[in-house]
Amino acid sequence: MIRIGENLNVMVKKIGAAMKDRDPKPIQELAIAETKAGVDYIDINLGPARKEGGPLMEWVVKTVQEVTDLPLYLDTINTEALEAGLKVYKNKKGRAVINSIMARPESMEAKFPLAKKYDAGLVALLWGPAGLPRDASERGVLAAELMQKAMEFGIPNEDVWIDPIVTPVTSPQSQVQVPSLVEFMMMFNDLQEMTPGLRSTCGLSNVSNGAPDHLRPIINQTYLMMLQRYGMASAIVDAFDDELKTFADSKRPDLSALVYRVMDGEDIDVKSLKKEQADYVKTTKVLMGNILYSDSWLEL
Repeated sequence: MIRIGENLNVMVKKIGAAMKDRDPKPIQELAIAETKAGVDYIDINLGPARKEGGPLMEWVVKTVQEVTDLPLYLDTINTEALEAGLKVYKNKKGRAVINSIMARPESMEAKFPLAKKYDAGLVALLWGPAGLPRDASERGVLAAELMQKAMEFGIPNEDVWIDPIVTPVTSPQSQVQVPSLVEFMMMFNDLQEMTPGLRSTCGLSNVSNGAPDHLRPIINQTYLMMLQRYGMASAIVDAFDDELKTFADSKRPDLSALVYRVMDGEDIDVKSLKKEQADYVKTTKVLMGNILYSDSWLEL
């Protein structure tokens, strides 16, 4: 699985301060560290970047590209900032990717032309006029709308990464939303048959938002395996989570097979398993909506 490092984010206190002060050192140190950690892309997340977003994105892109050849995700809702970054971006080992374009007319009309003009990839976010889709079927409709619009602008399928939107398992909607994304990924092969070359991505860490720190790794790892089963091609992740990298590289086939058995509805006796195995079985059941989330599900 392709990994996009999520760490260069304005919401990180040290990075936000460095961006505000135009201090290149913390930003370049982090970019170098992410590169050494083996990620395939670095995500530059400026958030809304409403004030001085254009000059800031231009400066950050130049600052990062001074120390790494990795391709970049440019992550902001500010269209002006996106274009400023794309103007100065240097294609060393891959094109920039716009993160993201929503399934809303104003977003598509503003950002698809940027992808075409600057020969950039794009993340097609399944967020429509009504907000978060309610189920897998609505995700499919929004994906079709985004792909239709991409074709109208002459964007190749290979340049589009569909993001079905990962939601926190801790949220009230988790019983529906978390498993419905898996259901959408089961349908994704059909989309790929209609639009060959289309790929998928997601903000994986979102699934564990709100959970205690010690539980976040197993939630992320389990959901990654569940999504991998149906062809999730990439994920925005913590660049420095070495254990997650092991799962992204499919180096725990024993646990993947166990997770798939749970997904297929097999009733597995957790008492017959080692603790590590039992924990992944229980976590899969939570993510499938078979068990209500609580901070103590591993203890049950």
